[in-house]
Amino acid sequence: MARRASKTSGDGRNGDVLLLPALEIQQGMDRRLYTFAIDGKQIPRIAAVARVRRDDNTHLQGYQRPEVVAHVAAIRRYIESDSPLLPNAVVIAFDDRVHFVPGNAQTLVPGYVQAGTLVVPVSSTDDENKPGFIVDGQQRCAAIRDARVTAFPICVSAFITSEHADQRSQFILVNSTKPLPKGLIHELLPGAVGTLPTPLMVRRLPASLLEQLNFDDRSPLHRMIQTPTNPSGVIKDNSVLRMLENSLSDGVLYRYRDSDEGLPDTAGMTTLLHNFWAAVEAVFPDAWNKPPRRSRLMHGAGIVSMGFVMDAIADAHPEVDVADTDLFATDLKAIQDHCHWTEGTWEFEDGVVRVWNDIQNTPRDVQRLTDFLVGRYRASRVFNGGRARRARRARTAN
Repeated sequence: MARRASKTSGDGRNGDVLLLPALEIQQGMDRRLYTFAIDGKQIPRIAAVARVRRDDNTHLQGYQRPEVVAHVAAIRRYIESDSPLLPNAVVIAFDDRVHFVPGNAQTLVPGYVQAGTLVVPVSSTDDENKPGFIVDGQQRCAAIRDARVTAFPICVSAFITSEHADQRSQFILVNSTKPLPKGLIHELLPGAVGTLPTPLMVRRLPASLLEQLNFDDRSPLHRMIQTPTNPSGVIKDNSVLRMLENSLSDGVLYRYRDSDEGLPDTAGMTTLLHNFWAAVEAVFPDAWNKPPRRSRLMHGAGIVSMGFVMDAIADAHPEVDVADTDLFATDLKAIQDHCHWTEGTWEFEDGVVRVWNDIQNTPRDVQRLTDFLVGRYRASRVFNGGRARRARRARTAN
């Protein structure tokens, strides 16, 4: 059972600590896991829920989604039933105010397990003063908190770290196989550390670029991308991720994958993206920053296809390290009259004619729109190049 003890050093605001009999399990060279039992009613005194949000400076804080009311209510009813059993452990990340005191007995067999006491400061006041954050099990903890029972002991697995990035990484790993919203995972990825499953590692770089585009106030896409912490954005985050992944794989952003330091040149990538989308805003102002139902430029098909146009313009100017906004805008004007983002009809090369808002975010429509826009741009390059050659020949003849 947990014991309370007075602690005059003031780790907890009220000077109390919980003394929790625990097992310390060594995992790897420098990681230790602690497992113990505690009355679930006591969890709110030692651990808070780190809600995902953005602070005033748009820095990402926390990692947990909101409580699911129906889910919490269902668990609470089960806890209040005649014979409840919650075998899965709640996972808590403690900061370094928590410490483990080995017991007097020798290390248990096998040698990676040690019995002792986990000393945890108690805080019944604000969440920021609590030493722990719930990484997994917030719905269960909320249900126990609200349940009409005097006590409900549960198992807890805990680790100690002062790094929020470490907590965030563990949260992603615990929840990556559950139906956690992908948008939340993508928003957390830039601040995660350590090794993650390969699909998530692949998305870490584009997720970092998306964060820069969305929350840097110098970005033309500032707060226009819809994410869990920016729900009012008009562009779906997954559309921007697809645009970035395409360019990182086969387009202009691939050039910046390896800098002199052997790391991606994210500053160069961000500058180029800022320049291109600022040019898009300048050339298509009537279609900018509108909901997709009113502008197909802000639609998934528009975002992804314009990413391929960005790559085509960069390929047409290999002598330029980072194309500036004026260069992008000049070249985008070649397709300006062919675009019907908010009205009119698209007249595609294969004879298909589509009303502007009939364009859907399907692979076929995205490919058709991409082929059309890139084809119109390249045709203009050939036409203008031929006209320039004819002009030079005429001057030479004269």
